[in-house]
Amino acid sequence: MDKIAFPYRSGSHLVLLHVIAESGSWEKYGLQVEYDRKIGSVESQKAVASGDIEFIGGNHVSTYGLRARGIDWVYLGQTVNQVNHQLVVRADSGIHGIADLRGKKIGTRGSHPTLNNWLYLKQKGLDLDRDDYEFVSQSVFIEGTMDEVETGPRPPALWQWVKDGTVDAAFMGTPSSLFAQAAGLKVIDVEPLPMIQFTSLSTSLKFTQKHPDIVDRFLKGVIEGIHFFKTRPVETAKIIQKRITRGGGMTIEQATQTQQNLARTLEPKLYPKMAAIANVYEEALRQDKEARKVNPMELWDLHHIRRLDDSGFIDQLYGTGKAPHHGHAHVHAHGDAPAKAGAAGKAAAASGIDHTDCDEECAATH
Repeated sequence: MDKIAFPYRSGSHLVLLHVIAESGSWEKYGLQVEYDRKIGSVESQKAVASGDIEFIGGNHVSTYGLRARGIDWVYLGQTVNQVNHQLVVRADSGIHGIADLRGKKIGTRGSHPTLNNWLYLKQKGLDLDRDDYEFVSQSVFIEGTMDEVETGPRPPALWQWVKDGTVDAAFMGTPSSLFAQAAGLKVIDVEPLPMIQFTSLSTSLKFTQKHPDIVDRFLKGVIEGIHFFKTRPVETAKIIQKRITRGGGMTIEQATQTQQNLARTLEPKLYPKMAAIANVYEEALRQDKEARKVNPMELWDLHHIRRLDDSGFIDQLYGTGKAPHHGHAHVHAHGDAPAKAGAAGKAAAASGIDHTDCDEECAATH
């Protein structure tokens, strides 16, 4: 067994990583992967550069500016290409859609999720730089980084801020939007945002050149783990329930819904989408002007997954000649959300589980 490290940037990634590990997909390819460890943005950049860790499952925004300064970072593949979110408001707020957010206070938490909200609203015609609305953030960041300062107890869920009137609205995904609806708040479906988020497969170019065999085996393990996640839902839900235990754990109903929501968006072939790259690059420009010196495709090395794809490895897993459809995956399930969010919602609320919208340089729970 080759031992490698693959720490995560946000606890939300563990929903997938536990399943990949417990499915035996990495072990099948001779890898013992240390993945159940959180790491900061700056720390991960240094550790990848020094070779102290082999892979990292995040850092989506800061890397473009760092590339302009000579960082040897490379993305090998992408597990999720969009943010599925809903707009949560009070029932009597008079807010019926995005346009009604003009002049309102919007709650945020985490660096990347806040940038996602900024970009989404800008694309919908509301500009923070024109004071069209106000962000109220639960986060404080270490100066010059996207790492969040840990300041005492975990703040309340964003939907609780909406309910008590601290803010007028907040964007969030499931299960948080289900908890919000069960608490009497109004949940408005909005379009997904194409975005590089959740678990990205990153390392240094130096490592890929020195250890191409490990890279290929690592990617095969991830691809087979995603196949397990998508095609064996009952076993996957049991793994999620067993391994996501913070704050008291999950019910099997919550674990099942978590599996269903994430399975819809996982990329079976790990290809990023151009709209997702374009959007994350816009956020990189917002965060660091040096990113303008970089073509966003400079950081993406897809020849490893292309070779696996051309070999038929992925198609053979699914047995159809083509991987299953994984396009628009927005879930319209709010009609029966209060019933579903009963026991399941209470368990997840107690556990403080991060949802998949909270990724990369974000240590947030919504």
